[in-house]
Amino acid sequence: MNRAPGDRLPAAADTAGAAPGSAVRDFDVLVMGEILADLIVKGADPRPVFGQVERYVDSISLVMGSSSVIFACGAARLGLRVAMTSLAGDDALGRFMLTSMTERGVDTTGIRVDAVHPTGATVVFSAPGDRAMLTAPGTTPFVRAEDVPRELVARARHLHAGATYVLDGARSGLPELFRAARAGGTTTSFDTNWDPTEQWEGGVRELLAETDVFLPNDAEATRIAREPDPEKAARALVAMGARTVAVKLGAEGALAVTADGRSARCRALPIQPLETSGAGDSFDAGFISAWLAGRPLEACLALGVACGSLSTRGVGGTAAQPTLEEAEAAARAAGILT
Repeated sequence: MNRAPGDRLPAAADTAGAAPGSAVRDFDVLVMGEILADLIVKGADPRPVFGQVERYVDSISLVMGSSSVIFACGAARLGLRVAMTSLAGDDALGRFMLTSMTERGVDTTGIRVDAVHPTGATVVFSAPGDRAMLTAPGTTPFVRAEDVPRELVARARHLHAGATYVLDGARSGLPELFRAARAGGTTTSFDTNWDPTEQWEGGVRELLAETDVFLPNDAEATRIAREPDPEKAARALVAMGARTVAVKLGAEGALAVTADGRSARCRALPIQPLETSGAGDSFDAGFISAWLAGRPLEACLALGVACGSLSTRGVGGTAAQPTLEEAEAAARAAGILT
């Protein structure tokens, strides 16, 4: 089921959403966002102790990080033709990220290399049931919506923006980018991730008006909507303009509501996670994959939950991402997909 970036979908999918007179679209999804490597420190208690104390942990792994990259790799793993546009540093971490993404089937020709700023990185301290993170943003603040090649947008059926709350240089231009994409027949989605300022503003309301699918988790949705109940928060976010809002509920699964009044819930898969980095981004990839295929809302949630859950079987966000066949089989076995 996996396809290389240049492979063609059937004609009906190739032309879906294309503007009149436009060329055949050769990407299913264009991802714009940040590029960060992850250094995952895993152990029963991986916390460092100052005072020059040396402690042993179970493992330290260099893996692909960042919400946008994990989403892109997850979508490619599911068989979608994926391209990414972003900014990487001219350094070892940048080369590691670009090579690793290419190996996963993500087209990286839309990624610019910055000779001045380094590639960002996150150190993840991963203990059973909890995580702590330290991030050096590197090139992330210098990613701009205005630098996204419009010809690349025109080649994509769908545009996804990841981790918008950390894209300080891009947020103000995202509504116009989404507006132009939709005018050309490209659908849109985004995920904010956590707001480091904890203001929960950042132009989200304006962006929602240009969004087909919004993909927050429950903590983000309730804070943005100023509504403590996740389902009521989702309905409030739809009222702000999003056509569909899918909310990740962690161990409780996920829920979704749409502007035309539909709603659905999906319970979680019974999986004991090894490491949870990027599980929400893998959920996003599963949901968007099913949504682009025109599947029912319940199936979109089921594929999202399956992809998010299965991704926790390995260390790092991309190591255990499932194929479409694996995700569907797990969802059927759990009784959440018919």
